[in-house]
Amino acid sequence: MTSFSGELSLRFIALLLVQVVVCNNINFLGYINPYIYIVFIFLFPIRDSRIVLLLVSFLLGMLVDMFSDSGGVHAAAAVTLAYARPLLLKMSFGMLYEHQSVKFSNTDIGSLITYVGLGTLLHHFILFSLEVFNISNILLILKKTLFSGIFTIILSILIIVLFSRNKK
Repeated sequence: MTSFSGELSLRFIALLLVQVVVCNNINFLGYINPYIYIVFIFLFPIRDSRIVLLLVSFLLGMLVDMFSDSGGVHAAAAVTLAYARPLLLKMSFGMLYEHQSVKFSNTDIGSLITYVGLGTLLHHFILFSLEVFNISNILLILKKTLFSGIFTIILSILIIVLFSRNKK
């Protein structure tokens, strides 16, 4: 079972605050809005309980929804990302994940970009599909997914590299 450590709690609160105070107020060209709170889901300890990850992801998404007045779309997208995380880890890190020895502070940057990129695009596609909720606007959904996704991927990689490399 997991112990929701102080470091994990601090990361949860910090990412939530940065999301609702800073990132929710960024809306560049109507399509670019970063959602960096998903970094918490990416960095959640691999050996910890999957049920705890799903519950905490739901809580994180619901809190973002409450502050954004978005009706549950972030909670649904965050839980989907948390549920798909083992598959994303296996696709990105292969045998490192099989042996549960993935450490983000010393992984290959290409594998990290693959992991964050696939997870971000999945999260954003679910998020914007539920937000727009109209299949006739699929181009709008894809455009928002792509542009916000690229911005989120860049910021997420920077956050992960800056904060995990310092712990060596």
